[in-house]
Amino acid sequence: MLTGVGDRERLAELKAQLGKVILGKPQVIDRLVMALVSGSHVLIEDVPGVGKTTLAKALARSIAGDFKRVQFTPDLLPTDILGSSVYNPKEGSFSFKPGPIFANVLLADEINRASPRTQSALLEAMSERQASIEGVTHPLPSPFLVIATQNPIEFHGTYPLPEAQLDRFGMRLSLGYPEPEREVDVLFSQFHHHPIDDVTPVLDAAAVLRLRAESRATRVDRRLARYLIDLADASRKHPSLRMGCSTRGMLSLFHIVQARAYLDGRDFVIPEDVKAEAPHALAHRLALDTKAKYSGVRKEDIVREMLDSVPVGV
Repeated sequence: MLTGVGDRERLAELKAQLGKVILGKPQVIDRLVMALVSGSHVLIEDVPGVGKTTLAKALARSIAGDFKRVQFTPDLLPTDILGSSVYNPKEGSFSFKPGPIFANVLLADEINRASPRTQSALLEAMSERQASIEGVTHPLPSPFLVIATQNPIEFHGTYPLPEAQLDRFGMRLSLGYPEPEREVDVLFSQFHHHPIDDVTPVLDAAAVLRLRAESRATRVDRRLARYLIDLADASRKHPSLRMGCSTRGMLSLFHIVQARAYLDGRDFVIPEDVKAEAPHALAHRLALDTKAKYSGVRKEDIVREMLDSVPVGV
């Protein structure tokens, strides 16, 4: 149990620590912390070598909980993630050996390099915080957070994530290349050793659960909740989409905007919270129709179009 400093103060310490590991990306760090507080799984998508795995590892190390990392590869099997029963010849019986999914933070590195069958092993865990293995349901530790990284699907050896899998991620983030001056700082920041070696736990599991409980007490006006549903309805009717936002997606956005308001020091959500976070929380859940897909339409632009066209209730 970490003591001596309040939970909110530790969040500021967490952001500062992550900012030393990934330079020049404060908005990405803010949203990663927002996901932690809201209980949302995170998908970090970008080209190789920009710090996706490093950022995920830094967040995991910042929490004094159980951390596991799985490198997703084409030959990875569901049992490599979930675990399996192992036969003990001395006792003549089977015993369950938990897989890496039984952790507070699971880093699924390069998740889209594994087959769809293996990717599906995460579905129940991400949605229900439990894993059914050989007919037995096992609860997962609390809190439970999946941070996944993936390379763009155009890269060799990648599989597109199924829509059901994407819908279980609360946010999709992208790091992008750093600014040139920041990239110079990166070179010198690792002159003697990597900054991730200095990362220490600043929150424990109990603190994360307390922060989530406080965040979920943030007030959301019913008219603002209706605005969320109107956005979902607009996505389901959009001519360029064959699939709009799910109810799960809107519930996830609901908790994310609560976390944003909470982290900003407010006890109520405002429309600007929704407009700021909707592109990161909704775009990856949308499915373009064939014409839009090959016309270069971006899902983030569709979300922004809906934000501009759907009125906020008064």
